[in-house]
Formats: sequence, C-alpha cells, structure tokens
Amino acid sequence: MSSASASASGSSGRRRLTAYQYAIETLRTEILQGKLKAGDRLRQDDLARRLDMSTTPVREALRTLVSEGLVFFDVHRGAVVRGLTIDDVNELYHLRKTLEPMMAEQAMATLREEDIAHAEALHLEMVATTDVVKWTELNQAFHAALWASQDNSRLAHLIKTLRDASGPYIALSLYMRPVHVDVSNKEHQKMLDEYRARDIAATRRHTVDHLDATLHIIIKAIEQTEAEAAAQS
Repeated sequence: MSSASASASGSSGRRRLTAYQYAIETLRTEILQGKLKAGDRLRQDDLARRLDMSTTPVREALRTLVSEGLVFFDVHRGAVVRGLTIDDVNELYHLRKTLEPMMAEQAMATLREEDIAHAEALHLEMVATTDVVKWTELNQAFHAALWASQDNSRLAHLIKTLRDASGPYIALSLYMRPVHVDVSNKEHQKMLDEYRARDIAATRRHTVDHLDATLHIIIKAIEQTEAEAAAQS
C-alpha cells in the first residue's frame, strides 16, 4: 500500500485516513487502551506489516508518539512504550500543586492585557474543537499564555518540564473520559475571570482544585486501563 494513503481495502473509517493518520490513531489507541503495554518494543518493520503500509508513515507516527510522551527511544531497543503509573502521576501532580500556584501569583503581578487576550483566544479554540489531540496542545498553550510574562524564570522551566511529563496522563484521561474536556473548558473560563480580576487568592485556590480534579480523573483512567488489560490477559 502507498504510504500516502490508507488502503482502499480497509474499513470505511480507514479509507478516509492517510497512512500516517491511520498509524498514529491505531498506535495511540492501543497504547491508551493497554493493548500495547509499558516496555513493549515497537519495531517499525513489524508495525508496517501489521498495519499494511510502508515504514515511512510508521516512523512518522512513532516520532509523534515520542513528542506526546507515550513512547521513548532507547539507544539499544529502539521505540518503547512508556509506562503510565499511579505513583509517577501522583509525584508529578504533587510537584505541580506546589509550584503552579506560585507561578500564578508571580504571573499575575506582571500580567499584560495581550497575555489575557491570547489566552481568551486559545480558550475559544478549545471550546470549538472536537479533536482531543488539538485540545491538549491548546491546553498547554493556554496556560503558557497566562504565564508568558514569566517565560524566562527558573520556575517556568521547572513547570514546563512537569507539564510535558504530564502530557501522556492527560491524553489517557481524555481518551477514557472525554467529558473531562467540557469540565476543563468551564474551569478555564473561571480561571480567565480570576486572572482578569487579579484575584490572587482565588487563582491559587482554583489552580490546586483544577489539578486535584485532573489527577483524580487520571488515576481512575489508569485503574480502568489496568483492569481492562488484566481482563483481556
């Protein structure tokens, strides 16, 4: 099959996708469902045969999965599925709940009107989109816009590292519980109102509440994925 488009002999859903789109959606779903488990090697040749396509779109899909944090490259083993664990996400969110309220307070002191305007525009895009991957990218950009005046601080770099590491967990939670998107959109509107009002106390409190709610959903999603994987084994 050509790497430019999916095989016409596949399902009707597949016929509407390019080979890359089919590869990324299939592999992402299998990882999030637990069909591909932590530590599993993802060999390009094997995947290309299974998905009935050339290795080029598979290679592109693996690069995307690396950028999303669902896969990492090991110098000896190649592409490997990254593990998502409750202990890891608890640690990530404990650190975020400590640092992000500090960032919110610092950013609010130097907040510019263009930062709020940019965040509001991103929020409208988030409300309008039905693409979970795009929503996740917009979510990162939304928070970065509110904190743009603190871009060069050490705190900003620490938080970016933690938020990037949280990406796969957010993807899992949205895949397992899509309703979380609507809940988060409403919380983001409240957050915008608090930033515009320069309400530091409310923003610090809401930042922690928002992270707690997300962590709860992520843990439930991990537990559900583990239970489903165990039932299939």
